[in-house]
Amino acid sequence: MFERVREDIQSVFHRDPAARNAFEVLTCYPGLHAIWLHRLSGWLWLAGWKWLARMVSNFGRWLTGIEIHPGAKIGKRFFIDHGMGIVIGETAEIGDDVTLYQGVTLGGTSWNKGKRHPTLESGVVVGAGAKVLGPFTVGANAKVGSNAVVTKAVPAGATVVGIPGRIIVKADDEVEAKRQAIAEKLGFDAYGVSQDMPDPIAKAIGQLLDHLQAVDGRLEGMCSALKALGSDYCAQELPALRDEDFDDVCKGLDDKPAA
Repeated sequence: MFERVREDIQSVFHRDPAARNAFEVLTCYPGLHAIWLHRLSGWLWLAGWKWLARMVSNFGRWLTGIEIHPGAKIGKRFFIDHGMGIVIGETAEIGDDVTLYQGVTLGGTSWNKGKRHPTLESGVVVGAGAKVLGPFTVGANAKVGSNAVVTKAVPAGATVVGIPGRIIVKADDEVEAKRQAIAEKLGFDAYGVSQDMPDPIAKAIGQLLDHLQAVDGRLEGMCSALKALGSDYCAQELPALRDEDFDDVCKGLDDKPAA
């Protein structure tokens, strides 16, 4: 038991840079308290003490703001960050090294008996306010974006965002390299957000960059043809894009200056 507690505390240090020492984690992290109370209520549930298990679960909800049904199955090194408002249903199953943020619901979409809550495989991360609803599986190491509503299975390693949840498919390396090249040529960074967090606006800008690249290539071909005919029409330089022109655009994106 003490080894499991030590493992829980270490998992906090691995995933929360705000954690300073073991005593602080032991006393000030309601997510850990909720997990420990769930282990007690889960043991009572399996032993047949259903009412007492629900009472322990209800006490944990009152103490931490986190509601975990005693029947839920939870793996090792489960980390709840902040935690307020989390609800985990009776038939939910959670693998090892899973992380949930505040306001997450692992709920059902049916009143029928049997499996009605989701299964989260190892390494899954569910962002704040997300709702994962139904008896399906979220694959290992998948990520569910904040406030997403997911009602269908998610493949391993995928990222889901939006309402309803949509799987974000990252462009292949060659396409990404082309987009980055045209962005640098234009004089600004189209990806003012973290590169590993897909964003609908960044995706739309990426499509615009693909189009601009095609137009740029066509213009270069036309200029080459005109030059071969003796015209100097393309000798004129295009107006430069200055960094200061994009200062206002960059506000709210960590005030990142143009690249």
